Amino acid sequence: MNSLDQEEKEILEAFEAGTVKQVGNVERELENHKAIAAATFKKDARINIRLSSRDLRAIQAQALAEGMPYQTLISSILHKFAEGRLIDSVANKTLHRTSR
Repeated sequence: MNSLDQEEKEILEAFEAGTVKQVGNVERELENHKAIAAATFKKDARINIRLSSRDLRAIQAQALAEGMPYQTLISSILHKFAEGRLIDSVANKTLHRTSR
């Protein structure tokens, strides 16, 4: 159980306690969640950016360590930033765009 994060531990504890309930129409719920996921991750826009070669190499190395293409990693980082879920671990605060 050491390999579980906090959320996974809570889910496991709820399951073992018998407090987890199955949804009424599983097929409908699965289709609904699939549609939400498809809409969330639909990539329908393209951008071109310039980065320093040093930054690009660092991103590519991180992506390799994570086992994903570097474009996917960049897209994930930008998505988290847009959603206000990118955390600056040094300053321990959420980074997000400002409204203008």
